[in-house]
Amino acid sequence: MSQSEYKTPVYLITGFLESGKTSLIKSMLEDENFSSGERTLILQCEEGIEELDKTVLRKANAVLEEIDELSDLTENHLNSLNSKYRPERVIIEYNSVWTIDALFKVKKPSDWELAQMVTMIDSTTFDNYMTNMRVLMSEAPKLADLVIFNRCDENTEKSRMRRMIKAMNNSCNIMFENNDGSADDGVGEEDLPWDMKADVIEIKDEDFGIWYIDCMEHPDRYNNRMVRVKGQAFTVDDLPKRSYLLGRYAMTCCAADVGGIGFICRYMKKRPKEAEWITVTARCEAAFSQVHGRDCIVLVETEVEPAMKPDDELVYFNR
Repeated sequence: MSQSEYKTPVYLITGFLESGKTSLIKSMLEDENFSSGERTLILQCEEGIEELDKTVLRKANAVLEEIDELSDLTENHLNSLNSKYRPERVIIEYNSVWTIDALFKVKKPSDWELAQMVTMIDSTTFDNYMTNMRVLMSEAPKLADLVIFNRCDENTEKSRMRRMIKAMNNSCNIMFENNDGSADDGVGEEDLPWDMKADVIEIKDEDFGIWYIDCMEHPDRYNNRMVRVKGQAFTVDDLPKRSYLLGRYAMTCCAADVGGIGFICRYMKKRPKEAEWITVTARCEAAFSQVHGRDCIVLVETEVEPAMKPDDELVYFNR
């Protein structure tokens, strides 16, 4: 690769104050699998409780530049730092209060390329932020490649928090860091609100969102299992022949952010009417879904009947 084609990887670390961003960057610099002496420019957009030790920076061949105000985050300033340090990679510790949109609007040096976006979340303050600052809190997780919840213990509601993040961004990875130093992905079959041992798994109206997320993450869990679920029949692009989409409308982060979710369903005799509410008993097949562009489940009708719409037509992911 010629020098002109080389792109400097940028690692964007987001999160609110005291969410653990600096601790993560320190561990990145000390990790031999990540850091092997590359010249690293760290742009720190807020000063937290923990500081990056000069010894750590020196050993990692890293330099720290502080960005005190959003107004200092300009194209000229970034180009100046790029020329001064000629970094082989860049780590941005970003102040999420400034909004991710504001950062993305700043023109970066032409040889910089976003490699990974990580969002740090303090599990002990997550619910408070989601209650009082939902739109701002949701902005970074919706774009992140990796979301890390830290300060977790036995009382942390990992399954619920995981569902809420997956509703915003189903393609991201999620990890939970526990106070004892261990980490896990927060997936627990025992937390599911339906009986996985039943001959026919009954999905309640209010559990459609939870079921959708679990099917997307663990299609093999439902392979060849029978389910009974209520939804609407829709026509969408890329459906196989003799199929419809059995789905619902869901609210992801706020009332203004509503979209459709659902699964390909192969019908037995005839296709249901558009937007008709139906209750379907079906066999699940773990398979590639053209609609989702990934492995998922496909429903195969064994029984279908008209249904009354639920008391609340919207699906939620925080129950």
